[in-house]
Amino acid sequence: MRPQNHSTVIDYITTRTLSPRHATLIDPANQSPEVAANRALTTIDAGSKLIMVGGSTKTPDEQVHATVQAIQEALELRIWAESQDANAESGIDWNIPVILFPCGAHALSPDADAITFMMLMNSESREFLVGEQHRGATRIAEFAIEALSTGYLVCAPGGEVGQVGKATLIQANDIEGVMGWAHCAAMFGFKLFYLEAGSGAEVPVSPELIASAAAVSGLTIFVGGGISDGDAAHAAVEAGANWIVTGTLTENYHDLADLRDKLSDLITTMTQSSS
Repeated sequence: MRPQNHSTVIDYITTRTLSPRHATLIDPANQSPEVAANRALTTIDAGSKLIMVGGSTKTPDEQVHATVQAIQEALELRIWAESQDANAESGIDWNIPVILFPCGAHALSPDADAITFMMLMNSESREFLVGEQHRGATRIAEFAIEALSTGYLVCAPGGEVGQVGKATLIQANDIEGVMGWAHCAAMFGFKLFYLEAGSGAEVPVSPELIASAAAVSGLTIFVGGGISDGDAAHAAVEAGANWIVTGTLTENYHDLADLRDKLSDLITTMTQSSS
């Protein structure tokens, strides 16, 4: 859904007065569209402010599109239902953007509000630097999906995304290297800079690397991979992350009430000010 009070998704995402915020990553390969929609609604109820759809390397367009469509329809239904109930005062904004987080040009949907148009900056392969982007650009333009220019950096341990993306992994102590990549992203004109440790990583991106990237002006910092509790999320926020992304955590909870409680606690801890 298009965010209220913002003319574009990029404006919604980069508005610093709303930081820090949480984003939920939904992988269409790991759940049916119906389950994905229910999980998305639950995470928004818990305080998540962005739904990202993507992840797996071999998920076809049809499955991605069905998932995006199911989430959008669920949001529309929730908004309509509350509009019909004069006593409904949930205080929840259901106008949350649903954006694509694609692994390649094969994982698109015209029903998405936007797409992270990413360059995997530390890949050794042309395919992930400009190849997949070139393959998908015309379709994205035809769909009229808002493109969110994103510098994407895979840090150790990297996981499957590091292997598939042929990334030269950024090590936890490579502070100068990350700053160089962040400056590079800003000079390319990218608005978003995403530090990724890999899905289900045993350790998240180090606060030192996050702080190095956050020191470069003009970038909105996303951090994902290995963030499974509020303390890890809070450490990333304290280091300078504007958005915290969790995906595996959402999939690990089959009971929606448990998922809501877990994520609500994580977001509450994440946004607490240090004493």
